[in-house]
Amino acid sequence: MDTKIVMRVVLILLCTVGICLAVGCTRNMAGSELKGADVNSVDGILRNLSRRTAELKSYQSQIEYRFIQPLFESETRRKGVLYYAKFNGKSKLRINFQTLKQDDEAEQKYIEQYIFDGVWLTHIDYQIKEVKRYQKAEPNEPVDAFELVSKNFPIIGFSKVEDLKKEFEIELIERQKSGSENFVRLHLKVRRDSIYKDDYTSIDFWIDKKLYLPAKIVAVTTEEDFYGIKFLKPEVNKKIDKKVFEIKVPEGFGEEIVPLKKKSK
Repeated sequence: MDTKIVMRVVLILLCTVGICLAVGCTRNMAGSELKGADVNSVDGILRNLSRRTAELKSYQSQIEYRFIQPLFESETRRKGVLYYAKFNGKSKLRINFQTLKQDDEAEQKYIEQYIFDGVWLTHIDYQIKEVKRYQKAEPNEPVDAFELVSKNFPIIGFSKVEDLKKEFEIELIERQKSGSENFVRLHLKVRRDSIYKDDYTSIDFWIDKKLYLPAKIVAVTTEEDFYGIKFLKPEVNKKIDKKVFEIKVPEGFGEEIVPLKKKSK
């Protein structure tokens, strides 16, 4: 996977963590607090998502990630686990991909790990036995995962409603049902003068109405590629051991460091 795709994958996953934390609540909270929530208007949904942000400290979920390239008739599907937590005001993110399914081939073990600690974004690829570390901030000026991603991807729930409307035409799609699940869907169409116009054409969010948690996200790029992410068995505000975010590089792996680009004066 080339660097551009790697970074886009991480940014989209960071975004979805942002959505989860923005709208997240425990199952009990969802049932009691959201009975009167406005899920019939775009502004109502965005307000309800935003007000969740301050309540949350951690999020973890199984994830299923799909990357589709119609031009090449190619589809890649990966499964793994995602962790996010705040410790002493600093955020940490870890994504452990465990399996890979390419087109019609059988699913196989395929380990890739991404860890972000506020300064370094580390990518560990077990297939080629290589570690790449991208510096994203100065050591004494760590950034939150959402601050990193917001420059490249809109974070529903963290972005101000007014700011989102400047960049997107936002439409509430009619509530959809799938089995016993009820969803509300937001469709974001990138405006011609949007800061995202060179990267995406549209982004869709499916929100589980009962839990008020995201169930799926689909982003369409300007290259007409599709990125889709599903969340399975989410857990919110449950304690996550700090050791989960430790970086352990197996012996014999090569390492490449990409330092922070200095701002031109």
